[in-house]
Amino acid sequence: MIGTSDRKRAVRLIKEATNAGARTASACREMGISMRTFQRWTQEGDVRTDGRPGADHPAPKNKLTPQERQAVLDTVHSTAYRSLPPSQIVPALADEGRYIASESTFYRILREEGQQQRRGRSRTRKNQPLSTHCATGPNQVWCWDITWLPGPAKGVYYHLYLILDLYSRKVVGWEIHEEESSEQAAQLLHRAYLREKIGGVSLVLHSDNGSPMKGASLVETLYRLGVVKSHSRPRVSNDNAYVESIFRTCKYRPDYPYKGFATLGDARAWVLKFENWYNTEHKHSGLKFMTPQQRHCGETDHVMDNRKTVYEAARASNPRRWSRGIRDWNLPKSVWLNPERDIGDFEVAA
Repeated sequence: MIGTSDRKRAVRLIKEATNAGARTASACREMGISMRTFQRWTQEGDVRTDGRPGADHPAPKNKLTPQERQAVLDTVHSTAYRSLPPSQIVPALADEGRYIASESTFYRILREEGQQQRRGRSRTRKNQPLSTHCATGPNQVWCWDITWLPGPAKGVYYHLYLILDLYSRKVVGWEIHEEESSEQAAQLLHRAYLREKIGGVSLVLHSDNGSPMKGASLVETLYRLGVVKSHSRPRVSNDNAYVESIFRTCKYRPDYPYKGFATLGDARAWVLKFENWYNTEHKHSGLKFMTPQQRHCGETDHVMDNRKTVYEAARASNPRRWSRGIRDWNLPKSVWLNPERDIGDFEVAA
């Protein structure tokens, strides 16, 4: 670190040398600094002070005196202000015709004194922990949500309830209603649970924090079926990414009636067609282009082995075109919902 006085002395000597006919670069080299450093020091006319954190800086001229600093502490410790933050103390003092220091100075002094704690009796809001779940097979973790489908008129919507299996991405249940309710969600969950024949299996149901997701009817059904409930963090939109992904796939289909469904029956007929395509025909990019139904029914090894055989045969017929080996057709054995940062291999929504 070069102090300000040393900087000024170096600049003065360099300027004297250049005035005597020396080149600036040579003079800088003799002083042990680069030409760029000299230009940076003098680019504003006067010699600039060292702005790095570890440099020695002169004491600020507007620094509070010990008496003024103590006045700040006495004020925040007083009976009238001990339960108030500086953001309220400073305006209150101004109303009394007093000014001691700025709001930021109050906060800075409290931090330096180790007294910057929450004031008042209210509890500090705690962040809700991330809901992390791992699925190594179908019907271990389900995700569900509700999305709006446009109706026959502006402002009229139908509500699509959809449950997705995390491991296979298969749509295991859906219904469309004219309103959102916990009762409808509970009925959908019960039907999907029976359809998949998973009685006695430990199942997690993940959703956001909407009122249908936390209603009494759904909570009672979860308890009765032995299903563990899981929720996204408040005001976090991407904790349920797999369901949001399928909603986007749904609404960007070429035949999606973006101008609205004429009737509730039309909406149900279209979603039924979409479900059949998505589960049995759609080559899912997150599943190495397998269909969700194939993944759900345990056909992964058979499909991938067949693809490897085809690729190996193609490579054997023309090895020059396969300098890096064949494509990786191995699927991860586990799928994580909201994985922690230190988790290695996992699948993501696609």
